[in-house]
Amino acid sequence: MPYASDMARRNTHRPFTPHPAQVALAPAVSGNEINGLGEREPRRPRMVYWAPDPSEIPHGEMQGYFYRQSAKVPEFGEKRARRMEVTKAPMPPLAETPRQVAPGEWTAGLDVFVSSGLCDMTGVAEMNPDWVYEGHHIPQSRVIMLGVQHDYEAIATAPEATAGLEVVEQYIRAARAAKTVAGWIRTQGWEAEPVTGPMTGALAMIPPALACGFGELGKHGSIINPEFGASFRLSAVLTDAPFAPTSARAHGVDDFCRNCRICEDACPPEALFPEKQTVRGTQKWYVDFDKCLPFFNQTHGCAICIAVCPWSRPGVGLNLAAKLARRAERGRDA
Repeated sequence: MPYASDMARRNTHRPFTPHPAQVALAPAVSGNEINGLGEREPRRPRMVYWAPDPSEIPHGEMQGYFYRQSAKVPEFGEKRARRMEVTKAPMPPLAETPRQVAPGEWTAGLDVFVSSGLCDMTGVAEMNPDWVYEGHHIPQSRVIMLGVQHDYEAIATAPEATAGLEVVEQYIRAARAAKTVAGWIRTQGWEAEPVTGPMTGALAMIPPALACGFGELGKHGSIINPEFGASFRLSAVLTDAPFAPTSARAHGVDDFCRNCRICEDACPPEALFPEKQTVRGTQKWYVDFDKCLPFFNQTHGCAICIAVCPWSRPGVGLNLAAKLARRAERGRDA
């Protein structure tokens, strides 16, 4: 299409050619194959990247390349050291007597963490084994999801290092939120385990975030939330405390993405599909892993797609969601 080719020429990051040193580290297996692209039968996800032990995944050497690349900017090491301090900090002791209150009261208790600024949104989902990576087991019955918003001015500099540093900064904040919420639950007499990114271990975090009402999956493979767009990071807490689940929400994002090409045209390696793909038996928006990863690795995590997403611009998302809701209402009345 002329429109597509015109946009491609205006993309200053195209054409993109991966550095030979990184290409040499690519495994024989496709990341798309690991993710289940084209598979028509449902199955649990397999870990493709961000493994706590990179030697356990085919793309482990490429994961190592990412860290060696970012080590060229000293600030990354400093921030990662801060994140490690947060994740390694001791948890409070478990209270002897479990608190017994109604599930709704448990969930309402999470509001204080938003009002205090510890995080920007919370939600609760019942654990679904389909969210657990193959080879792992999560025994807890609840997933508490936490979201922290990016500073838009910083993330808008993507793919510069300043955007990557902002991502690590919010991972620090997300980790602190997970540790704090898990600690609070332990003081109420219930076991709780914080899950922090990007190496989340057993849990794939986007599915429970969708289930608990954080938003809808966008064409760029990230969640779009009316308040924060795609410009936020996740952490989680696993527990058996009887929190009441929160509901999934729809705001017209799916139809919007079908007709929007902004992130698609902005993606340097052209890793975004114009249509949904079949992935492990589900039709969904999907990012071509094999095209995305090399640019991601060479640019401290890229983040162009979430930065250019119209929903991510401050003050835009809520108005856009309201406009789409009015349009949907008119369609129902017609």
